[in-house]
Amino acid sequence: MALTKAEAEFTLHPYEHDSAAQAYGEEAADALGVPYERIFKTLVAEVEGGLAVAVVPVAGKLDLKALAGALGGKRAAMADAAKVERVTGYVVGGISPLGQRKRLPTVVDSSALGFETIYFSAGRRGLQIETAPGNLIALTQAVTAPIGKSG
Repeated sequence: MALTKAEAEFTLHPYEHDSAAQAYGEEAADALGVPYERIFKTLVAEVEGGLAVAVVPVAGKLDLKALAGALGGKRAAMADAAKVERVTGYVVGGISPLGQRKRLPTVVDSSALGFETIYFSAGRRGLQIETAPGNLIALTQAVTAPIGKSG
């Protein structure tokens, strides 16, 4: 695991995943008793013909225009789920920003910097990683920008 290799401090938080759940981030927050603002979802979008990763709070939505701008592009659109699963090696609802098959440009919503630790998928439904936002940013070589908008 990338966090172990980097000797970064982190905690794994397993929870019972409900196969009927549609809102995976909210399910994780409710199961772990964590505010929605501290649980981040990993989304993949097409930006100027290439894929990019957006890490935003489950409490809101991704601002596609802001994501494109953070990466020097003009527009972005959500990527096809099958393509995302193929490129990242993860299933939708369990996509982690870490350990993807191919390193993609990554943008972490700047709200993450307001927390000592944040939570995000550990690579499967029912497992979250808690770590300092700086660890995630460093390991993904991410930029931070205000790419989330309230839902």
